[in-house]
Amino acid sequence: MDLSVPAGDLLALVGPSGCGKTTALRTIAGLERAGAGTITVGGRVLADATRHVRPEQRRIGWVPQSATLFPHLTVAQNVAFGLKGTGGSRHSAKRRAADPEVRRLIDLVGLASHADRLPAQLSGGQAQRVALARALAAGPDLVLLDEPFGALDPLLRQQLRDSTRAWLRAESVTGVLVTHDQSEALSVADHVAVMRDGEVLQQASPRTLFSRPVTPWVAGFVGDAVFLDAVVRSAGAGHDPVLRTTSELGEVPARWMGAVPPSSGETVRLMVRPAQVVPRAEGVRGRVTSLRFTGYDAVLTVELPTGTAVSALVPAAEAPDHDADIAVGVNGEALAYAAGQ
Repeated sequence: MDLSVPAGDLLALVGPSGCGKTTALRTIAGLERAGAGTITVGGRVLADATRHVRPEQRRIGWVPQSATLFPHLTVAQNVAFGLKGTGGSRHSAKRRAADPEVRRLIDLVGLASHADRLPAQLSGGQAQRVALARALAAGPDLVLLDEPFGALDPLLRQQLRDSTRAWLRAESVTGVLVTHDQSEALSVADHVAVMRDGEVLQQASPRTLFSRPVTPWVAGFVGDAVFLDAVVRSAGAGHDPVLRTTSELGEVPARWMGAVPPSSGETVRLMVRPAQVVPRAEGVRGRVTSLRFTGYDAVLTVELPTGTAVSALVPAAEAPDHDADIAVGVNGEALAYAAGQ
């Protein structure tokens, strides 16, 4: 796998369980020894064919899923434990709890009034903020976040992840976030890397990843997707041609995502997002077989005459009734991939 994170940016690492996300994080941290390759942070080589820098010497902060605070130390003392020079000593942590840098970090994460509390007196979200402040206390070149918001309720999760991004940016610290939540990755990270079976399939900005996934698998992993078989009628010129295709949803222009454009008559696989499948006065007729409201929007499942079911996202106020007969079509361009992908 290859990863590159610009200084001061946050990269989110996503992929199915068992694909290697946490192993990658542990290898960067030095908790696992790399079998091959090179790990470089801030211009320093931390691992290659001849060296393996110990974890405590890598200037890397770690924020785990569980805050893992020292229960017998106060908030300030837990943060002080991360300062350089404490040597992993609780006595040094207690002695340096009043250090101005400790107070600054506690204030940064919004816990100034909780400095003297013990971890048992904190909520889950507060404990995670202490864990982040402790990771920042060492002045790391890189902070690794291993699903630190996974155990929180949805509202607190959103608030804390947004705050964490703001704190990392304020400290100009580079970060790598491992998460199972694709929407979290797309909303908070500067870059997203999608992994599968130990391989990074695509690393891009959230906008590019969502709008130009390199494979149908990536497209379906990072968001809801509708896949259709289509026949090419003609292909435009250039290295990034638009195809004219005929599909089960009618005539659809499609941006070709492969290397060599297909010829007329070839079958390709189209991908559109549900928001592109829209009701039309003239379109392909179908029957609404399910209807699910998600707030301002509603997700429809429309069964086409061929038996294919497609998802459509419409404003809740405009949602048709269950079992309604409607006409739908595709708004904008689809993405076209080679058949069989």
